Amino acid sequence: MRADDRVPLGGTGLSVTRLGLGLASIGGLFEPVDDEQAAATVDAAWDCGVRVFDTAPVYGYGRSEIRAGRALRDRPRDEYVLCTKVGRLIVAGGADTQPIWADPPPGVGPRLDYSYAGVMRSFEDSLARLGTGRIDVLHVHDPDQDFGAAVTGAYRAVAELRANGLIRAVSIGVNHADVAARFIREAPGPLDAVLLAGRYTLFDQSGLQDLLPLCRERGIAVLAAGVFQSGLLAAPRPGPGYGYAEVPAAVLERARALSGVCARHDVPPLAAAIQFALGHPAVAGVVVGARQPGEVAHNAALLAHAIPARLWEDLKAAGLLPGDAPVPAAPG
Repeated sequence: MRADDRVPLGGTGLSVTRLGLGLASIGGLFEPVDDEQAAATVDAAWDCGVRVFDTAPVYGYGRSEIRAGRALRDRPRDEYVLCTKVGRLIVAGGADTQPIWADPPPGVGPRLDYSYAGVMRSFEDSLARLGTGRIDVLHVHDPDQDFGAAVTGAYRAVAELRANGLIRAVSIGVNHADVAARFIREAPGPLDAVLLAGRYTLFDQSGLQDLLPLCRERGIAVLAAGVFQSGLLAAPRPGPGYGYAEVPAAVLERARALSGVCARHDVPPLAAAIQFALGHPAVAGVVVGARQPGEVAHNAALLAHAIPARLWEDLKAAGLLPGDAPVPAAPG
């Protein structure tokens, strides 16, 4: 697979590249990133053929959207798919703060707001920060934070934006497969896409039993994120890291087992991680973050790494993947 391979995004009329760039890191996720490095990272993604860019107001409290807009402003607008999110307003005194953002802008913070009016305001604010007249995919972000308001007020707003041609796709951005499935079933109208973080990966296939078949049945395209499990597969080790205060023994054992099977086939574990989700017919692409240009090129190379069919067979035989999990086709 290549980073610039394109597939349809469900029935939206959009086409997406198999690799998308997640823009949380250029907003200062965990570590500060300056403007020059942020722009170089987006430029590197473009040079690799990436044409999906996914941001959010909460990423660096507006900083990611501003930097994305600057980096993309001179690119042909019809050549790429721009995604952002609603559900949090960035306002003076916003108190829904998150400690994961390094050096956020002073005086502002996020405030949860899934109301119709709040979503419309968030959309307009994002257009201004991005410096664009349209957003292609609009995700209702973390709807579990206020599910009732998200499935009513927020959905009504994004559906209206789609009907008026101001966005192309109504989506949700979620960390829990069951939340996504519930939203799809309870929303008063159809969804076009789901951004699913960390729930269809080599580590966690909880999206497989209900959500992904439901998306397949309803023609909802899935973008898979969080596929690297915070880097755990790259160098599994005990102690703090990867989002854990202390990596649980069972998690560490699983990471080492996955890495061991990959090593027997001379496949980098992260290559298996970035390619696995693309084996499912509901998954249109993977969205992977990067904070510097070299990381983007590395991710593109991982996606292109040839993986023999026997690797997937051995992972299933070892109980590391479900026997019914679809896997990518072997290179021809």
